[in-house]
Parts: sequence; structure tokens; C-alpha cells
Amino acid sequence: MTLEVRLSQRWPGFALDAAFTAPDGVTALFGRSGSGKTTIVNAVAGLLRPQAGRIVLGGDVLLDTRAGRFVPPSARRIGYVFQDGRLFPHMDVAANLLYGRRPRRRDAAFSDVVDLLGIGALLARRPAALSGGEKSRVALGRALLSNPRLLLMDEPLAALDEARKAEILPYLERIRDTARIPILYVSHSVAEIARLATTLVTIEAGRVTGAGPVAAMLADPGAVRFLGVREAGAVLAGRIVAHHPDGLSEVAVSGGSLHLPRIALGVGHGVRLRIAAQDVILSRAAPVGLSALNILPGIVTAIRRGDGPGAMVQLACGGDLLLARITGRSADAMDLREGQPCHAIMKSVAVHPDDVGG
Repeated sequence: MTLEVRLSQRWPGFALDAAFTAPDGVTALFGRSGSGKTTIVNAVAGLLRPQAGRIVLGGDVLLDTRAGRFVPPSARRIGYVFQDGRLFPHMDVAANLLYGRRPRRRDAAFSDVVDLLGIGALLARRPAALSGGEKSRVALGRALLSNPRLLLMDEPLAALDEARKAEILPYLERIRDTARIPILYVSHSVAEIARLATTLVTIEAGRVTGAGPVAAMLADPGAVRFLGVREAGAVLAGRIVAHHPDGLSEVAVSGGSLHLPRIALGVGHGVRLRIAAQDVILSRAAPVGLSALNILPGIVTAIRRGDGPGAMVQLACGGDLLLARITGRSADAMDLREGQPCHAIMKSVAVHPDDVGG
């Protein structure tokens, strides 16, 4: 199922003109605060009626201002997960989960969602007795049990500390892999997007500035403009092939193998790895005698120099794209050019456990 969005809305001092398509999977809306992300999801939910636009979900027209069509929120079958969860404090978890579900009974779907989110032990509790992470899981469950055709998540982890975020991310990955519906995920966290998203839409000042598969978008040397130098990096898909006695896990990627601090998933499990550009070193020649265990051969596919001393280099390593941030002086000294063979070098400890997703 595909979601098609085209919106136009003007307020004093701000204009929203955005158009994009979201396929099945997680489409992340990324941009700075005030860029228009929440306005877009509110319009998709029907909570905002824009001045002009058209929204189509799976062939059904939810909004067409030219034709005068506006489907009310209650008829759109859209699940919405807010930042604060918005659970009913006077109801226990089971009643919160069933709210909005017709009929309100515990059936196979209820059990499936409870198992998916690991909230079976929480059903008799009220929200006041839940941790932040538990509240988030219940809010996710309530949205899923509404039998939505589309799921909206407006920075669902923004109110959580890092420990609670790490707790919730695996559940969001499960939803991504099992829901089989489009999910719009609003975030300004590159780490969350790298772990969860399949499609990335970047928004600046009310306009869509880029859209495409998340791996290609994040590995674009020009991405540093909206991600920032520290956040720029690439996403690699791999599979765990071994857990070694020295505490390292071996992950096969299309360009070779990477050895990383032990990953708490079984052999054969697919993973996504976020590798920061600032953690990648380049060598024209095949390096020898290094302490770094991870060396991937590749081809230079793009070089982008910034206004300062830095340069972003994109490499094709097998079927993956990788980014490296080096100085312009180093690029000159190495005589780097597009089409050249090059080796990417990464320390095992440079990949943080939070940058490894299932």
C-alpha cells in the first residue's frame, strides 16, 4: 500500500509546500524543529484541513481540495502515536489497548499485539504505574489494535532517556517488519532513522528537499548539509555469521566482513549497521599491520568538498555505499578521484551497540 501526499498551507511567516510518496515500511520525515513535519502528519491524520492538497492512501482519496473531498479522521483508519503516549489515566492497560477497537474484546489480534510488544504482564496496571518505555509500548499497541491502514508516529521516543529509547527501538523494528503498512515516522534523530527507516524524506522550511531509500540518502556526500558533520554516515545491511570467543561478532556485508563488539542477536540474524563518516579512514593501497580489523575494498564514487577543511568521500563497497570524512589536504595528498580503487578502514569499537539494529 502506498501513501501519496501533496499539501500546501500558508500562515504569516511560514509556508508549507510538500509532496512525497511513502511505500510500505517506515518513511521517516526528517528536519529541524519548525520545518513542518508535524503539520504534515496532522494533515494526513485529518487533524488539519490544508488550504490545498491531495492525500491518497492505497488508491482511496482522503483529501482532494479541488474536488471538495475531505474524509474525517474517524473514517481514515489511521493509527497515531504521539510523543507523550496520551493514555487514559483512569483505565488499565488492557482497557487502553481496546479503546477504539470494535468490538472491544480480547481476541487473537489482541494477543498477537500483546506478545509482539511484550506487555502481557502490564495489562492490569494503570498508566501511573508504568515506566516511560512501558507507556510507549502500550501506546504503540493501542494504535496497532485500531486495525490501521497507516501508522503515524510523531517523535514517539522524544520524551524518553537513552536507556528507554534503547528498550523501545527493537519493538519498533518488529512493527516495521510485521505490520505491512506504510508508517510515517517523524524524527530529528539520525540514529533512529538509520535503524528504523526504509525511506527518508528531508524537509526544510516547509519544503521537501530530498526523498529516497534511506541507505542512499544517508550515504549521499551532500547529506552533511542537513545531517551535520557529526551525524553524517552510512547504513549497511548485513547478516551475523559468527560470535567469536574474544567478544566480537562477525557480520557479513556485501563488500566483505566486519568484526564488531558482540551483538545480542543470533547467528543468521539480519542487521543494519550505522557507520559514521568520521570513523572511516581511507587508504589507496591495501593496508597491512594495522590494529583495525575492518577493511573493506571499494571504489570512489563521489567527492564533495565543504567550505572548511573537510571533504566527504563516497565509496561503493560491494552493493553498499559508505561515507568517509577526511580533510581536503588528505584527499589532495592521496590524489583521490572518482573511479579509483580505495580501502575503507574502521575500528571495531567505533560502531556503538545503539548503531546496530535488527
